[in-house]
Amino acid sequence: MKPRRGIEIFSLSFLDCVCCGFGALILLLVLSKTAEPVIFEQDREDLDRQAADLQMQLSELHGQNHAQNRELVRQKHLAAREIENIARLQAELSRVQGRYSTAREEAVVQNTIEGQLARARQTLSEEMRRLQAREPLARPLQESTIAGIPVDSEYIIFIIDTSGSMLTYGWELAEQKLTEVLDAYPTVKGLQVMNDMGEYMFRQYSGRWIPDTPARRRAVLERLRTWQPFSNSSPVEGITEAIRTFHASDKKISLYVFGDEFTGPSIQSVLREVDAINRKDLQGRRRVRIHAVGFPIQFARLEDEQVTGVRFATLMRALCEQNEGTFIGLANFAP
Repeated sequence: MKPRRGIEIFSLSFLDCVCCGFGALILLLVLSKTAEPVIFEQDREDLDRQAADLQMQLSELHGQNHAQNRELVRQKHLAAREIENIARLQAELSRVQGRYSTAREEAVVQNTIEGQLARARQTLSEEMRRLQAREPLARPLQESTIAGIPVDSEYIIFIIDTSGSMLTYGWELAEQKLTEVLDAYPTVKGLQVMNDMGEYMFRQYSGRWIPDTPARRRAVLERLRTWQPFSNSSPVEGITEAIRTFHASDKKISLYVFGDEFTGPSIQSVLREVDAINRKDLQGRRRVRIHAVGFPIQFARLEDEQVTGVRFATLMRALCEQNEGTFIGLANFAP
């Protein structure tokens, strides 16, 4: 047998393989090193772009902060101005309350004086009747007045306060007084019913007269029981609306105001306004007489709540006297 050859580990083939492996590793290292700068450049551009975006957002936030600071300063100035206005209004309120207290005292005094004058006139009228009864040639009293109210008109208009105080405390008495006035006029050429705001009881007759028939009178009384339109507790709107709408030189008209309070700002302004629209004719007479019935609702309350009742009585006394009418103040709710 031939002896076997010995195996050499580090032969030429083995060295070739090792060299090829090292060469492959070196090539991979070279390739990877070549791509690194490109990746780094892209990362830097992304970071620069993000930094620019953040800088822009920071600038916007600074601008918003400045705007909010300016708005805060403006609101502080407005608040300071409002505080000054409140202080000024409080001072004005104090002055107005002082003038109101003075006016209220004057109104109470005037009301007392006018009441005394009314009683004096009544006493004088009774004395005149007594003297006329003794005088054999004395002329009889005219029958065209009932309870001191002339009833010579051909047309009548009712202005009724529909405020909460009247509806709650005086409505039954108002129905009674309206019936009494209607009974005092057996026949008229036309009638109308409005509330103190100038709203008509029957809208189909807005701006025109309701024919006077027994059926119409019953309809008025029946409708009055459930009639509750809005009211501001001031008869001025209803009075002026009635005069402007129905005033005519060829008609004798009587206007009856039922109410318990006046909440308007000025009595004198009402007198001037009514005087301007209800002018005298050539004979010096006014075409629309204004009568009023005052309900004592406010006088049954606390003293501080009686002012509107006193103002109503003062206004209607002056208004009735100016427009050839009569004011009747009810003393209580007894029939």
